[in-house]
Amino acid sequence: MDPTDQLILRELSQSGRMTMKELGEKVHLTGQATAARVLKLEEAGIIDGYTIRVPKEKIGYPVHAFVTAIMHEPRHQKFLDELDSQPDTVSRYFKTSGEGCYLIECHFPTHQELDDFLNGISEFASYKVTIAIQQYGQ
Repeated sequence: MDPTDQLILRELSQSGRMTMKELGEKVHLTGQATAARVLKLEEAGIIDGYTIRVPKEKIGYPVHAFVTAIMHEPRHQKFLDELDSQPDTVSRYFKTSGEGCYLIECHFPTHQELDDFLNGISEFASYKVTIAIQQYGQ
């Protein structure tokens, strides 16, 4: 991957809806050459899809929390199934090293619903919660 490919990725991450001609102008290539490079990036798995971002707070989920879960038991599948059963509130989660076992990013309509979520996972894990006040960057 060369600097032009990196520039293509940067531009596409800002706006995946631009035409190949528009993208080419930004990276100083023709639309056809840009399309060929994008295709190679897709085939290599570097670009694995195009999506839109919907700010959760704009669709009724203003409470943005990060939950560090410390598991009670070595078997985690029921806990993971519980997280997977809540796609509206659990945005993503990561298995981590360090203090906790999982870091869960979630959004809720109210603090009460966050509390309900925490009560639900307390069967599987103890937790620490961090509430996001403001987001910077993506």
